[in-house]
Amino acid sequence: MPALNQNLKKLFYIAQKEEKLGIGLMSGTSLDGLDIALCSFKGSGIGTTFKLLRFTTIPYQQDFKTEVQQVFAQKQVSLEKLCLLNEYIGNFHAGLILQALKDWNINPKDVDFIASHGQTIYHAPQHQHKQEGYGNATLQIGDGDHIAVKTGILTVSDFRQKHIAAGGEGAPLALYGDVLLGSKAGENRILLNIGGIANLTYLPGNGNLSEVMSTDIGPGNTLIDAACRAYFDKPFDEDAQIAKSGVVDEVLLDALMHHPFFNEALPKTTGPELFNLNYVADAQQATRTLNIAKANLVATLSAFTGRVTANFIRSNFDIEGLKIFASGGGARNPYIIDYLEKALPGVTIGNTVELGIDPDAKEAILFALLGNEALCGEPLIIGQNPAVLMGKFSFPV
Repeated sequence: MPALNQNLKKLFYIAQKEEKLGIGLMSGTSLDGLDIALCSFKGSGIGTTFKLLRFTTIPYQQDFKTEVQQVFAQKQVSLEKLCLLNEYIGNFHAGLILQALKDWNINPKDVDFIASHGQTIYHAPQHQHKQEGYGNATLQIGDGDHIAVKTGILTVSDFRQKHIAAGGEGAPLALYGDVLLGSKAGENRILLNIGGIANLTYLPGNGNLSEVMSTDIGPGNTLIDAACRAYFDKPFDEDAQIAKSGVVDEVLLDALMHHPFFNEALPKTTGPELFNLNYVADAQQATRTLNIAKANLVATLSAFTGRVTANFIRSNFDIEGLKIFASGGGARNPYIIDYLEKALPGVTIGNTVELGIDPDAKEAILFALLGNEALCGEPLIIGQNPAVLMGKFSFPV
């Protein structure tokens, strides 16, 4: 039998280690920065145990955001720019990883793997693009080979493609980590992530994986952030100060609520390709609210996120005794959380700190976990989602 080459030998060695040191990366649609979570893992699947050892978010500078926004969530872009950014983002993220490891005084040689989500550029489920002959599709850039070569660390990336290839929509992938890290016998839970898009995972207290539901809900912060950038020259509404200074326009809010996406079959996915300021402008045009005060617009968009989320939870789950654990930027938005508490009486709303998971680090941790599963796990059947191991391997040499 031929001998394994050095890359496969190293892969085999890492996969068999009792404890692995992995880095999870997350760069979301909000383009705030790169989340970097250094975790240790033992075991796999339901038996996984982990520790978050270090975490940081390295903010993106405006010049980087401007570059990415040239190809972000647009139907037509420069193919040359897209090609260049695939390599550029990979190298850029690799540099940020090395910077973090240096700050933490950790030798890259001691890290077993990197799990990189990449930068989502376009998300196109079939129900959204509606083009005959084409199925679900998504695109994340930031090439894994460049990360692996520059850092010298085995890199697992491009997780969403396997999910789509096996019949899913490529999102949300949080459910795999949510099930492994967030379930509790006898307690019905929702892990609610309010990022650019709001999504949740329902974890039944009876432990029946066939009853787990994970789906996008609708806009999280994406419309609020876009309005803050466009009208207030701010990246987001810090502490909901703008929303609290405004008044909700109920006519506009009702118009925003009337979108076919909200009646699509579950599970479903969406993105800023659908929910963007053009969508808001169309609703304003229809309701003759184009001259609405900008603070009132931010208040209305914040209420939109709250109403969409609350309506979904009420319509799909028994809220009696339900516990919600929130994460993502929206979990720090007091306007949204207050809205949910008023709209869902009797539901306990906390955050994932109570589960031992830093809410800011949650998505980066979950991708690190997916990297660990790619190395030593087995496919899990969870709800209606594909039972697959995700991720493509890039070797440093």
